[in-house]
Amino acid sequence: MRALWRAAILVVALMVGVAEARTVRWAASGDPNTMDPHSQNVGTVTMVLQQIYDALISRNQQLGLEPGLATAWRQEEPTRWRFTLRPNVRFHEGEAFTSDDVVFSITRALAPTSNFGIFVDTIERAVAVDALTVDIITKAPDPILPNKLASVFMMSRSWSERNNAARPQNTRQREEMHTTRNTNGTGAFRLQTREPDVRTVLVRNPDWWGWQVPTNNGNVTEIVFRPIASDATRVAALLSNEIDFVMDPPLQDLARLRNAQGLRVLEGPEVRTIFLAMDVARDELLYSDVRGRNPLRDVRVRRALYQAIDIQAIHRTIMRNQSVVTGTLFPEQVNGYAREEDVRLPYDQARARALLTEAGYPNGFEITLDCSNNRYINDEQICQAIVAMWARVGIRARLNAMPLGPFFAKIQRDDTSIYMLGWGVPTLDALYSFQSLLATRNGAQGDGIWNYGRYSNPQMDALIQRMKVETGEARLATIREALRLYREDVPHIPLHHQMIPWAMRSTLAIPHMANNQPYFRWAVVN
Repeated sequence: MRALWRAAILVVALMVGVAEARTVRWAASGDPNTMDPHSQNVGTVTMVLQQIYDALISRNQQLGLEPGLATAWRQEEPTRWRFTLRPNVRFHEGEAFTSDDVVFSITRALAPTSNFGIFVDTIERAVAVDALTVDIITKAPDPILPNKLASVFMMSRSWSERNNAARPQNTRQREEMHTTRNTNGTGAFRLQTREPDVRTVLVRNPDWWGWQVPTNNGNVTEIVFRPIASDATRVAALLSNEIDFVMDPPLQDLARLRNAQGLRVLEGPEVRTIFLAMDVARDELLYSDVRGRNPLRDVRVRRALYQAIDIQAIHRTIMRNQSVVTGTLFPEQVNGYAREEDVRLPYDQARARALLTEAGYPNGFEITLDCSNNRYINDEQICQAIVAMWARVGIRARLNAMPLGPFFAKIQRDDTSIYMLGWGVPTLDALYSFQSLLATRNGAQGDGIWNYGRYSNPQMDALIQRMKVETGEARLATIREALRLYREDVPHIPLHHQMIPWAMRSTLAIPHMANNQPYFRWAVVN
């Protein structure tokens, strides 16, 4: 029966393709490092998987919440939410979507190898009420649970268990499993070909439930994604009509692309903050010439590194004014943003040198800065500039720049002293950033899941716990207090919020999204 279902899908897809084939050839600098929907909470993975998988709750073009695989949800009790599921939904391989798959997916996202614990951290369990009704029981009241569940993809229980994928892939251990290269979602597109670091081909799922929704008016029948690490090669491919859409055109080429015939550039702010995080936990710092001590545990040293960075120079020359300089943890689109806390420590080399001397490092010290070279806009160039700026105050930094895959694997092993990270906020709520990046890594679901500097402050932890359960003005006051502590304690060195340009052929129309995710269900090729 499953084979007949797949054959029927293929026949319909081929018929659609013959009548009105619409292919989009898409490129970006980095490639997903897995196809497992609960293994890596990383933008380069999500940008492909959100074409294939659905969540209970979807995001609209304004990033608001709307029905997905759940047609309705309500908070029945302070710690119990009821979800009514969409009927007549099938996975790409033919299985009917039911409450059993929701229970399985939530449980899977809670597994130790999942990187999605931040979205399910308050969940105690999911319970199937009937085939199309699920109750989600939380350990405490969670005012933003719907926002979180918009990021949790639903999987087929039978398919996962049949393929020994009942738990997420462990990417930290470089584990290979069926979900590394294979998918089975309910989404608008299904995976046809997966060649890591070469190409990924998706084809339209004509039976997707969402095509019945008027706003999902896209006509794309095939997506061919190619990771192209070289900026020059990506631009050349776009200019030569080899590629239709580039998510991350280099800033230095934007003027040329704007003026090129048959091309257009879409621009806007991204909900993503670029910052440096530091190992503030070890007694002796890795990759340094300081023995028996960790300079980064001293807030004076952290402030010195901060004040040695001329962020306006980076904004002007490297980002070509395509960034929003910041002194805080997230941009203004995020619930809880406080402008009065968005204040940077001033650029001051003399003060930086004085702080290093006060801390006992008058001659500075050596350190290694880990940085990706194909994930964020001009990431390696930013790190190069920072290394040069630190050198002027006596910090002898070695830049260790590498592609996305090995970079994430390295920091996730805690094998780092200081590193650059870009942080998006899919829930559009402050708790996501505080809990993921600053909560003590104590084994609790979601707490400190991306805190690879292992920052730990009981005062910050208490504020984060309050954020989880408070509502209204009390919650906003707690967030503001946490932002003040963040500014004073300097666990990170904030740099800027990214502006994101997309470059494409003028025949392609696709909404420019602040989460830097292309939704091809809305894309139209003329």
